[in-house]
Amino acid sequence: MFRLMMILHTVIATTLMGAGITAVLAAGLDGMQPIALAAAAGFLLAFPVSWLVARQITHLKT
Repeated sequence: MFRLMMILHTVIATTLMGAGITAVLAAGLDGMQPIALAAAAGFLLAFPVSWLVARQITHLKT
C-alpha cells in the first residue's frame, strides 16, 4: 500500500499545491512567501489524503 500511496501522492500533491497557489494569488497575496507556504501546505496535506485514497483502493480489491 505504501508504494501505491507514493504514486498517488505525486498526482494529489500537484493538484493540492496548484489549488493552494491559485487561492493565494486570487486573494491578492502575491510574493514569494505566501506562494511557497501554499505549495508546502499542499505538499504536506497530500500525504494523509493519498494514504486515505490508497486505503480505499486496496479495500476495493478485496
